[in-house]
Amino acid sequence: MIVGHRMTQNPVTIRQDVPVAEAQRIMRQEKIHRLPVLDKDKNLVGIVTEKDLLYASPSPASTLDVYELNYLLSKLTVKKVMSTPVISIPPDTVIEEAARVMADNDIGGLSVVEQGKLVGIITESDIFKIFIELFGARERGVRISMLVPVEPGELAKLAGSIYENGGDIISFGTFLGTSPTNALCAMKVTGISKEETIRILTPLVQEFKDVREV
Repeated sequence: MIVGHRMTQNPVTIRQDVPVAEAQRIMRQEKIHRLPVLDKDKNLVGIVTEKDLLYASPSPASTLDVYELNYLLSKLTVKKVMSTPVISIPPDTVIEEAARVMADNDIGGLSVVEQGKLVGIITESDIFKIFIELFGARERGVRISMLVPVEPGELAKLAGSIYENGGDIISFGTFLGTSPTNALCAMKVTGISKEETIRILTPLVQEFKDVREV
């Protein structure tokens, strides 16, 4: 899966000369947490987040009166508080790479750029939704976490055993195990009971970490 398939296309944007107060209003109205910032030629020049705007706003402990506060905010533009340069990715980036870039840079969203122009945005919320789909979290079944040997054909044996006994795999993932000789696998199956699943997989598994009906 690539970013272009799951990004928000034509995201809400803002110009760099717009007052901070207007940026706050747009975020509240659109129920979003970040705004890509474009110049007059619609080139991506920055990004502004709720946190940026919060830090730019006067403290509640300020001694300025409401008129002075409004005047200051009217003069403060997005250009002065936005983050730049923008960390961006092309739309053909794979989803896991987008997640890695977000995690490594401690950011909650990425602008998606193609041929120098903004074409979308993908956020941590989009990644969470994919995570839910990946693990079949909205479907009922038997969920198994298990250590299996790292050997050619082991995963095929697991899948084959489930199929041969009338089960259906709705999600499957592999992760680092407890040593280089094994892998932690998470599987969700339907069509067979928890007890039957354990019986079927026991000859192929080093250790069951967790088995539950969810």
